Amino acid sequence: QVQLVESGGGSVQAGGSLRLSCVTSGYAYNRHCLAWFRRAPGNEREGVAAIYPRDGLTYYADSVKGRFTVSHDSAKSSAYLQMNGLKPDDTAMYYCATGPCALSLGLPWYGWPDFDHWGRGTQVTVSS
Repeated sequence: QVQLVESGGGSVQAGGSLRLSCVTSGYAYNRHCLAWFRRAPGNEREGVAAIYPRDGLTYYADSVKGRFTVSHDSAKSSAYLQMNGLKPDDTAMYYCATGPCALSLGLPWYGWPDFDHWGRGTQVTVSS
C-alpha cells in the first residue's frame, strides 16, 4: 500500500523559512516523480515543485522559482521542500504526491498530471 506522510508545516512570518518532508513507503521510490502541491482556501490546487529521484531532475512553478528547493534522500525514501523567503501568498495546505510525470517519462514538461497517490497534507501559514 502506497503511503505518503508530510510533516514540517507551521506558522512563520514573511521572509522566514520552513522545510517540509514527505516520507514514502509501499512502492518503488525511484520509479516515479515526487511532487509538491498546495491549496489555499478558495483556490484551485497548484503544483509547486517536482523531482524525479532516479536522476534528480526537478521542475518548479514560476511562483516559487528561486525561493523553494525540492530534494530527496533515497536512503530514506523521502522528499523535501525547502521554502525560503516565504510570503503570505504561500499560505496553504501543502501535499506531496507520486506518480508518472514528464520528468520520469523523459518528456518536456507538459503540465501537472493527476497523481494517483497523495499524502494528507501539512499546513503552512505565513503572516505579514
